[in-house]
Amino acid sequence: MQTVRFTRMADGTKEEYEFLGQVGAAFNALLPDRILGALNDLKGSVDGYQISRYAHSVQTASRAQRDGRDEEYVVMALVHDIGDGLAPYTHSEMIGAVLRPFVRPEVRWIATHHGVFQYYYYAHHLGLDRNARDAYRQHEWFNACAEFCEKYDQQSFDPAYENLPIQFFEPIVRRIFAKPRYEFSGAASSLNESPA
Repeated sequence: MQTVRFTRMADGTKEEYEFLGQVGAAFNALLPDRILGALNDLKGSVDGYQISRYAHSVQTASRAQRDGRDEEYVVMALVHDIGDGLAPYTHSEMIGAVLRPFVRPEVRWIATHHGVFQYYYYAHHLGLDRNARDAYRQHEWFNACAEFCEKYDQQSFDPAYENLPIQFFEPIVRRIFAKPRYEFSGAASSLNESPA
């Protein structure tokens, strides 16, 4: 079988959906390459900073790695802004969705909320509420997200900082995105492995 015959999902057969499950599994095996590609795309992202968003991302991960953070955390630090191009107003939520099956809930929560937590450092200059993160103050991971922003994200715009080479991070990205390890809700799509 090269393609399915149906034109409406309701008309698909068991064999067709098993075939799509195999095709989806092969596609999903290349996810680490697509993640690294999205990271590389940040080289052409928003201008105006002293370094590219790509260099910012590598610097954020380098700081987390040198601080002894585990692989899930380091990968989150590396990819936390890959949604900038497609979701400039909601990039945090986008990366949270990408990371959900691959990193523990605390790390995903940090990624999902880092955008509003970053407001603390600049929003008041634009007439916005720098304390918008206070809406989450009672959350168990509030301090973890505040720490990520303070120690890694907001500091990582320094052109003089010596980043680790991207080759250091590539095997870590491949390990983390090799296979979902955490439960997540949602039906299987035609690009996911069969739910069986």
